[in-house]
Amino acid sequence: MYSGFLTLAPSCSVCDLDYSFADAGDGPAFFVMFIVGFPVVFLALLFEVAVGPPLWVHMILWLPVTVVLCLLLLRPCKGILFALQYMHAAEEAHFNDEH
Repeated sequence: MYSGFLTLAPSCSVCDLDYSFADAGDGPAFFVMFIVGFPVVFLALLFEVAVGPPLWVHMILWLPVTVVLCLLLLRPCKGILFALQYMHAAEEAHFNDEH
């Protein structure tokens, strides 16, 4: 399905389905930010209240956790949004100029 880390191949290598209809845009990044952001911020706040470490400890701990979790979830999230576009025959919005 992918030709790179997040780049869709032009078509399926098995069934030759053309992937040109798929455009997830910023959808995967949006969902991943919310999926990862809330638990990481919650855990960071708990850690701050329980231990009270300096800011550099938070950076060393939570920045890599956030980056790794985002990278792990981006690809599956993009695949899910692609599959949903295919299942529901989603297209770009077309507006009539007639009012």
